[in-house]
Amino acid sequence: MSERLLMVESELDTLFLVSQLLNSTQDLHSKLKDILEILHERSGLRFGMITLRSVEDDSMGICEIYGEGIDRTVRFQPGDGLVGSILDEGNTIVVERIADEPRFLNRLGIYDPELPFIGSPLAVGQNEVVGILAAQPCNNRFLGERARFMEMVANLIAHSVNMLWVLERKQSELASERDFLKQTLVRNYRFENIIGHSEPMLKVFDIIRQVAKWQTTVLIRGESGTGKEVVANAIHFNSACANGPFLKLNCAALPDNLLESELFGHEKGAFSGAVGQRKGRFELADNGTLFLDEIGEISASFQAKLLRVLQEGEFERVGGTRTLKVNVRIIAATNRNLEQDVADGLFREDLYYRLNVMPINMPPLRDRIEDIPELSRFLLNRISKQQGGRPLEIKESALRILMKHHWPGNVRELENRLERAAIMSQDGVIDRDVMASTGLEDEIQVIRPQAAPARPVDLHSEEMDERERVIAALEQSGWVQAKAARLLDMTPRQIAYRIQTLNISVKQF
Repeated sequence: MSERLLMVESELDTLFLVSQLLNSTQDLHSKLKDILEILHERSGLRFGMITLRSVEDDSMGICEIYGEGIDRTVRFQPGDGLVGSILDEGNTIVVERIADEPRFLNRLGIYDPELPFIGSPLAVGQNEVVGILAAQPCNNRFLGERARFMEMVANLIAHSVNMLWVLERKQSELASERDFLKQTLVRNYRFENIIGHSEPMLKVFDIIRQVAKWQTTVLIRGESGTGKEVVANAIHFNSACANGPFLKLNCAALPDNLLESELFGHEKGAFSGAVGQRKGRFELADNGTLFLDEIGEISASFQAKLLRVLQEGEFERVGGTRTLKVNVRIIAATNRNLEQDVADGLFREDLYYRLNVMPINMPPLRDRIEDIPELSRFLLNRISKQQGGRPLEIKESALRILMKHHWPGNVRELENRLERAAIMSQDGVIDRDVMASTGLEDEIQVIRPQAAPARPVDLHSEEMDERERVIAALEQSGWVQAKAARLLDMTPRQIAYRIQTLNISVKQF
């Protein structure tokens, strides 16, 4: 068999081994080191060297080199010697005898000056050079074929390096995005970001600051729409397990069989449709927090299963036999009267005491009317973002209407009303007339609850425009124009003119 044919067979065998190495699970440096060893032993390419380009300064550093005791700290600049020329030109360079090449600087001091040298660029995309593969053939026969072989190996390495760099960039971007989102969550759920300065809310703040320090189970109680989930978020993101996962589950949204699978997970084939193993919320929330909303809605049979996890921290996946142990902080929430449910036999007493270690009672909005102005401005800012950044403003006259309502739907109803008012407002300004157009004022007349005393209004405040001042005076006078005129030091004729020119809808009784 001819020498050329033997060389071709050896190169094909080497390419196969190189491709296998690049597809292996080894780290990049191990792959490149083994490739250089294969080139040395099977293809007669000695002192193989692979350099990779630095993103910071465009220089080229040695990534791997075959041989011991070689200075690996050498760096090459574009145009600097033979390696620098390959980096600069982006083409393979073949030197028949190193001693005859003036660009050869011999900075490594390992090459035989009487033998040839081949260097090929690791090129990706539009001829972007990310590195260089270089080696010294043991003789000068078939240099053209050897150069093409080196180019094929270089292309395989370049593709693998590029894929790895793309993956590393994506992982870095995902890690940065994850850290940014986590920091945003922490900022959003700081205690001071929970809206409210009323006495009932200040008591809530004192409790959650204390409870966040410990790993104890928390039961958040209150009517629907009072902000129980917001408090659960604040407790988690201000606790020692803030860096751990925070998972949520609405227990009322799923039947028992799905709830069990959702919380505990299932094994493959545990039931029809279980095509693979799946981890449950308890397992996923290990070393973090699990928020169980509407805990009072779970059935008596499932209460026993949940009790075991809360007591022992142990469970089995559905269809499984292996006992799993987790460290999860439980925050539960309910709008039900659990004491009455225990008395009626609807809720297990032992589970009740296990959950009710640290209760937090969320006050209804009607008990914290003084928080409505601050809450309204916060919610309007959120609604503004939902409407594409549209500027929204709420006037004092609109806030006074809001503060007269009974709010059976609490904060959720308040947000609903504000969103409706924002839609009804042509210019983004929500005043008394806009708020009245949502039907809220009519409901107040029908319900007529015993509302909290209205906030005193300074009719001479510089922050009030003329329209708001006239509306405030009319409200204080029971919409009797003559009384309102006296409050504003006007004549009845003057206030009637203001009502007409300012387009104020007069309330009829």
